Amino acid sequence: MTASTRRRFLRNAAAAAAGLAIAPAVIGRAQAKTTLTVASLFGDDKPETRIWLKIRDLVEEEQPGRFTFNIVRNAALGGEKEVAEGIRLGSVQASLSTVSALSGWVPEVQMLDLPFLFRDAGHVRKVVDGKMGDELRQKLAAQNFVVGDFINYGARHLLTREPVTRPGQLAGKRIRVIQSPLHTRLWSAFGATPIGIPITETYNALQTGVADAMDLTKSAYAGFRLYEVVPCLTETGHIWASGVVYFSTAFWNGLSGDEKAVFRQAANRGAIYFNRLIAEDENRSVALAIEHGGRVVAAEAREEWEKGARAVWKDFADIVGGRDRIEAVRNVA
Repeated sequence: MTASTRRRFLRNAAAAAAGLAIAPAVIGRAQAKTTLTVASLFGDDKPETRIWLKIRDLVEEEQPGRFTFNIVRNAALGGEKEVAEGIRLGSVQASLSTVSALSGWVPEVQMLDLPFLFRDAGHVRKVVDGKMGDELRQKLAAQNFVVGDFINYGARHLLTREPVTRPGQLAGKRIRVIQSPLHTRLWSAFGATPIGIPITETYNALQTGVADAMDLTKSAYAGFRLYEVVPCLTETGHIWASGVVYFSTAFWNGLSGDEKAVFRQAANRGAIYFNRLIAEDENRSVALAIEHGGRVVAAEAREEWEKGARAVWKDFADIVGGRDRIEAVRNVA
C-alpha cells in the first residue's frame, strides 16, 4: 500500500467510523453491528496478530455477532506512528503500540523506556499494574488513546553487521532508532549517530547503508528478516520494550458499559496471552536467525553500557517525574 493510498484509506475509514458511531442511535443497539479496523505489523504467525485473533474470539463469546474484526496485517496501514495517528482520528479502531511510539504525545511514558532500569519482565509488570500504570492510562486517554492493558515485547538488543560487544565500538556508526528523544539520546551517549526511521523502512535503510545498526526485540528481529542485513545480535537487553493494547476514543465512546467491560477483560486476557507468545517466539526467532546466518553474541563491559544509560536517566528525570521517582521504580520489589 503506497503512502497516498494509505492516507485515502485512513480518511475513508474515518468517515466510516463516524457513521458507525451514530448507527446505534439510528437503528437500535440490538441490531447494530460494528466493524473494527485493527492494525497489525505482522502476519498470522506472529504474536502481534495472534493477540487480536484471541481478543476477537473472546469478544465474540460475550457479544455474539455484535462486532466484526477487520485485522489489517503486515503493516499495510503503516508503522506505529502512522497507526497512532489513525487511532487518534478514529480511522483505525484498535492496535498495539510500543510506548516509545506514543512518547511524542505523552512524554511521561518514557519512564518505561529508561535503559537498564528494569530487572526483568516481572519488574515491568508490577510497575504498570500499580499507581504509575493508572497515571499513564489517564494521560494516554487524554490524547485519545484508550489503553486496554499493557504488554511486553521483550528486551531490546543491539543489531549490527559485525559483532559489537562494547559501547565504544559504536562510535561513528549510524544507528536506526525509534522516533523518540530518549532513544536518540541513548545512542548518542555511545558516540553513534541516531537516525529516526519507521520500522517498515528499516530493512531497506540497512540494506542500502543509510543505517549501520539498530536495536530491536528478538521476536521482531526475525519477523522483519533483519538477520539478512544485520546478522549480529548483541544481547544487551538495555530496554524492556513495553507496549499497550489500545483503542480509539471514538470507538470506545460508542460502546455501552457492558461492552467496555467485555473489551477490557478481553484485552487483559489477550495481554497475558501475548506476553506468553512473545517469550515462546523469541526462541523460535533466534533459531531462525541462526539458521539463516545470524549470530548471537554476549555484551561485554556491562558497567560501560550502564554508565551511558545513567546519562539518559539524568536528562529525562524531570520529564518522567524526577530522580526520586526513577529510584522508586528501580527499587520495586
